[in-house]
Amino acid sequence: MTDPNLAPLAQALDLVWLLAMGFIVMFMQVGFAMLETGFTRARNAVHTMAMNLMIYPVGVLGYFLVGFGVMYGGSPSVPSLGVEPAPVHEVAIHVAGAHFGLFGATKFALVEVAHDPRQLALFLFAAVFMDTAGTIPTGAMAERWKLSAFLIYALFMSMLLYPLYGNWVWGGGFLAELGTAFGWGHGHVDFAGSSVVHMTGGVTALAGSLVVGPRLGKFRRDGTIGIMPGHNLPMAAIGTGILAFGWFGFNAGSTLTGRDPRIALIAVNTLLASATGAVTALLYVWNRHKKPDIGMFCNGLLGGLVAITAPCAFVSPAAAALIGLMAAFVVVWLVPFVEQRLRVDDPVGAIAVHGGCGAWGALAVGLFADGSSGDGWNGVRGPVRGLLFGDGGQLVAQLAGVVVNAVVVFALAFGFFHALERLLGNRVSAETELSGLDALEMGSDAYPPG
Repeated sequence: MTDPNLAPLAQALDLVWLLAMGFIVMFMQVGFAMLETGFTRARNAVHTMAMNLMIYPVGVLGYFLVGFGVMYGGSPSVPSLGVEPAPVHEVAIHVAGAHFGLFGATKFALVEVAHDPRQLALFLFAAVFMDTAGTIPTGAMAERWKLSAFLIYALFMSMLLYPLYGNWVWGGGFLAELGTAFGWGHGHVDFAGSSVVHMTGGVTALAGSLVVGPRLGKFRRDGTIGIMPGHNLPMAAIGTGILAFGWFGFNAGSTLTGRDPRIALIAVNTLLASATGAVTALLYVWNRHKKPDIGMFCNGLLGGLVAITAPCAFVSPAAAALIGLMAAFVVVWLVPFVEQRLRVDDPVGAIAVHGGCGAWGALAVGLFADGSSGDGWNGVRGPVRGLLFGDGGQLVAQLAGVVVNAVVVFALAFGFFHALERLLGNRVSAETELSGLDALEMGSDAYPPG
């Protein structure tokens, strides 16, 4: 039994834990910037780097003003931090006696929680997660995206699109309530963001890439595909390493408490999934093309990380290794499918890595959750179990969350980019694209002649 005199100290330590993990996740923006810049051409390096770093402050402001309220305005507390209930309101509909939350309607600009350090810590932690989702399309739409259009997108993503789906899963919205309403397991379960963060970013990237179109010369009239290699694979590899480090904060930090012994399991599962994803992708491509591919190796590692993000607290290490292995196959099969069959130009493979592996990670909860944890998740008694451990309803809830993301997030994102195309235009001019976005869009050069 915990000594009540130690409760304030324990809560203070949890506050420090949450803030420290948020600081680590924030550093992932540097990893994304280096990864995507390395995977694109030298003449667009400043522009690609700028988008990855600009999404951070612009997104934080949008999330501060509106997004946090939409996502968590109906959620009263963070139990592990001992938060005093704040005034909250969730806009919801009631169907056949069931409650279905749609979006929060308090905490805008942090007004109601301005002096609550625990809610402020949650805001910081949530904001850097939002920025991760927001930066994913910058890779898929790189080398032709107009900077002014990108900045408007940053506000749309941080104020509406990401917070809306996030509310449905993490803010007490209707996907979280599928367990209590229909008996589908514990509702849609996503421990750290395979669907909420990564699939949302990947689906948005697909919608944006379809509207903005491919880079000039990518898909030729004779049916061939132009090869446009990245200019600095060592930079991309360093970015991948930074992301792999930051992912420990991403996943283990999502306990919201440093006192949860699951942090060891979560960290090990994160490590193993990244390793199996990387090695499987490397060996597959090496065997198929007779040469190792460092770019696919990096994406295989990231695919394993994306996939384990949802199930990391609910599966065994052996299952985590298998989830990462399967994520590698999602990457190596989906990257060429997107390019060759869908004719969608994605310079960094973000649609496959984040969209495809995000969906796989969410479904993996419904398959491999072993009942070792999750009691009370989304208000449902008993631990989280997947199909292989006796609860097929959990897989149904996971599938429902994936389908809602694929349909609703895609529709909203596609509609936004289409409207922006009419109002402002998403793409730079052909002259700017051919000359390089650094010179004509940014007025600077990453590698000036010396």
